Amino acid sequence: MKEPRNVNWRLCLLMSIFFGMLGVDRFMMGHIWLGILKLLLATCGVWWVIDIILIATKYQFKNVNWIT
Repeated sequence: MKEPRNVNWRLCLLMSIFFGMLGVDRFMMGHIWLGILKLLLATCGVWWVIDIILIATKYQFKNVNWIT
């Protein structure tokens, strides 16, 4: 099993707001394949908004430890 990745919550939230359509937030969290998929489906704004909400509420993603 992978070690959890420590991710700065504020930085990830800002990256999600400004560059989330390109999948940058998913790349930061170590979810490479989801980041690529999000990048390819960049026109799907719903996924972008959902990710902003999940990150803003500090949702416990798999293998992610939020640090502040």
